[in-house]
Amino acid sequence: MNKSKRILVVDDDKEIRNIIGELLDMQGYEYEMASDGIEALAKVKLDIDLVLMDVNMPKMDGYEVIKRIREEADFRDLPIIMVTSISSREDRLRAVQAGANDFIAKPIDQTELNVRTASLLKMKEVQDAIKRHKSELENKVKQRTTALRKSLNEMVAAQRKTYEAHLDTIRRLAIAAEYRDEGTAAHILRMSNYAAVLAKGLGFSPGEIEIVLQASPMHDVGKIGIPDGILLKEGKLEDEEWDMMKRHTIIGARILKGSNSELLKAGEIIAISHHEKWDGSGYPEGLKGENIPLLGRICAVADVFDAITTKRPYKEAFSNEEAFETIKKGCGTHFDPKVVDVFFDKIDEVKIIQDSYSKNSVEREIPDFERMRY
Repeated sequence: MNKSKRILVVDDDKEIRNIIGELLDMQGYEYEMASDGIEALAKVKLDIDLVLMDVNMPKMDGYEVIKRIREEADFRDLPIIMVTSISSREDRLRAVQAGANDFIAKPIDQTELNVRTASLLKMKEVQDAIKRHKSELENKVKQRTTALRKSLNEMVAAQRKTYEAHLDTIRRLAIAAEYRDEGTAAHILRMSNYAAVLAKGLGFSPGEIEIVLQASPMHDVGKIGIPDGILLKEGKLEDEEWDMMKRHTIIGARILKGSNSELLKAGEIIAISHHEKWDGSGYPEGLKGENIPLLGRICAVADVFDAITTKRPYKEAFSNEEAFETIKKGCGTHFDPKVVDVFFDKIDEVKIIQDSYSKNSVEREIPDFERMRY
């Protein structure tokens, strides 16, 4: 009976996938492999009887994959076992809420794997018998599976290309917004990677970190609507000019508003909130403390650090030491103290990112950054 059961193994670690595959083979099961969430959502259609799902995967973590599987009516009763080293009550509750049926701890015990898979497969067998009666000849199943696998492999490739095209479009939108500035591409790469380091330090999941990495470049998309005479002006802006400059936050949020994309939703939040300040003196809404979205608080630190240490049309670049001092002074007034603590805790990673891109830092007397056009 086990020979007819097909199990989908989802894990970004090839070695772990192979180990699980060997254990399943010893139990007499057929199995499919998926290296990420996109491939798993495709291959779950291959007459899968049970899914062994890893939790921590890049781009789309196990919780999100399960949630998407459960959104399809055909897979609402599909048994899913989370293979994880996570043992906290909160994480297990989150997994159950996402739709997981059971858990297996890493490292995997063969007996436990056998018992849990057998139990859930039996449950599925009963459910399938209640819902429908059908029988298919083994040759027809193999023929259909072979054809479907080929089609799904093509679909996986197409979906990956679509996802990358989506990210590329977002990056190009961000570059277009700051195209008139010098060093725009490097600024976007540095700032977004700084933000991702901060998100990781704050305990974000891999999927959430990916969103921060890809959405943060859109923080200044509203600069598209700011005249060159203001954006590129050398020296301090007049009051009327500064009022116009501050509107780039509102313009950016309007550009990104209304999308179903999680990345663009995050981009909208970042665009409208990355100039808010912890003490309520920021703009455009004067939000204070934790009323400021965390994404905005993260990007505020990342953006200011890169702005200080980068040459702009209206200023030279300043040293890291000067930038560090400015951020320390802004802790509790401009910046969320928790985010600042993470920034200095991860300073070595920040420097590695900084050194990965061209930077020409020059010692200068630090001006008033209140009206920096970062």
